[in-house]
Amino acid sequence: MGIVLYALDGCPFCEKVHDALDANDVEYETEWVEALHSKRNEVKKVSGQRGVPVLIDEDHGVTMAESANILQYVEQTLAR
Repeated sequence: MGIVLYALDGCPFCEKVHDALDANDVEYETEWVEALHSKRNEVKKVSGQRGVPVLIDEDHGVTMAESANILQYVEQTLAR
């Protein structure tokens, strides 16, 4: 699968991104992360920081954080 979303359960910014991906029929996989920033090593490895949400689009070679940026990317690039 080409789209991976790193998210935290209960994070309102992550939920907005999930909703946008679902509303636009984007197929994606969710990687759930730990609540403690210090335990988010996988997120840091792929994005250089520990915050979520983080979207990885392997097909387009894109890695991005910040929900507003991700929502814009979903609408402009991934929406069907």
